[in-house]
Amino acid sequence: MFQKKISLFLVFLLLIISCQQEKFVPPNIIFILTDDQGYGDLGVYGGTDISTSNIDMLAFQGARFTSYYATQPVCSASRASILTGCYSDRISIYNAFMPNSKKGINSQETTLAEMLKNIGYTTAIYGKWHLGDAPEFFPTKHGFDEFYGILYSNDMWPYHPKQGTVFNFDDLILYENEKPLKVIKDQSFLTKSLTDRAINFITKNKESPFFIYLSHPQPHVPLFADKKFIGTQDRGIYGDVINEIDFSFGRIFEVLKKNRLDRNTIIIFTSDNGPWLSYGSHSGSPGIYREGKGTSWEGGHRVPGIIWFPKYIKPNTIIDAPVMGIDWFPTLTEFSKGKLPKFKIDGKSLVPLLTGKTLKSPHENLFFYYRENELHAIRHNDWKYYLKHSYRSLNGKKGKSDGTPIKYEMNSIKSAELYNLIEDPIEKNNVAGLYPNIITKIDRISDSISLILGNSLENIKGSEVRPIGLINNYELQKFKK
Repeated sequence: MFQKKISLFLVFLLLIISCQQEKFVPPNIIFILTDDQGYGDLGVYGGTDISTSNIDMLAFQGARFTSYYATQPVCSASRASILTGCYSDRISIYNAFMPNSKKGINSQETTLAEMLKNIGYTTAIYGKWHLGDAPEFFPTKHGFDEFYGILYSNDMWPYHPKQGTVFNFDDLILYENEKPLKVIKDQSFLTKSLTDRAINFITKNKESPFFIYLSHPQPHVPLFADKKFIGTQDRGIYGDVINEIDFSFGRIFEVLKKNRLDRNTIIIFTSDNGPWLSYGSHSGSPGIYREGKGTSWEGGHRVPGIIWFPKYIKPNTIIDAPVMGIDWFPTLTEFSKGKLPKFKIDGKSLVPLLTGKTLKSPHENLFFYYRENELHAIRHNDWKYYLKHSYRSLNGKKGKSDGTPIKYEMNSIKSAELYNLIEDPIEKNNVAGLYPNIITKIDRISDSISLILGNSLENIKGSEVRPIGLINNYELQKFKK
């Protein structure tokens, strides 16, 4: 009798334990990436002249980073980092690919979509790809089940008003998977169309885990918005564009709630780099930060970074620790219980930061590369250190309001510069002469990373740099060996 009671008690105890251990359900993931949106272009980041209530809500109910950095201040390189977890220099992707390029992301690299697909996710990209436009580089060859969008930037076409320049680009083509659908000149339908595709995908795949990479071509110039948004914002056409993106996100969020998917969906919102300032009122705002796209100053890299996952992230979580675009891959790998690639990546999981287990960045150093493997700057804890290099600037000139650019001037940093980003976030006071020990320390860090990832300014080829993909497949085969 006693043994029977013990047995019943053990069964009862096991039932309690099993009920307490909730079965893991892989989270859905929606990654929203805008193009050239600045730090100051959302209400939650200090923007006062654009209505962004839906994205602001996402930030207030989730986590927002105050020191989130795009890995590079330019399109293709930044996007490559997000999708691979690598500094783009590690995988030999620099700058922005032009149409008809013979280069693209190497098939041996593991993308975020491939990692998730391997553990049962259905995957889709809607919007801009920009990691190669030859057939072997299409998104459907790199882990995405569906693609609807454009293969490169929306200005890479003959109809964009570029001052004094004539381009030989093909017409901008809208693709579905690997099939060209039509030539597009008026892009005002695109934000809504991409959103419609994302909503249909959610509805179709609501019973199983899905990954949507919603990569808006806007607010990259030329600017387009649906007519019902035109003239609604104090910032002009740029504000209208951002407001439509905000509205589009609101539609997606409502569908998640309607299908009871919101509690187990990770939503990320960020930008690929800072604003393209030469386009005047058609460009975004870096907020208080210095310079913009195409530079390694804070305004070129520091952009909005928001993540929402109510199962694990408390509302109104504000994270000041510096992180970078390389970190999304390992973060989503941990949240989804996936596997990291066999080849080395540079990112670190942000889960401890997001769940409150630490306040410290997983990186002591973040590296800022640009152009063809040029190391321009290093963030070391609270310090931002600039190596000798040239950079473009408007030098105080005001841009136009008609969508055409004004010319940049080239400036040079002739000796190392040092800024304390906590005391001087606008990078006004170069204190290199006051802290020789810090300069010496970061110089050693610079030498070390140059040996690994390279630095063309010093004619150093990194020992861990992997080859880019080429359409003749030679480098693909070489890498595979």
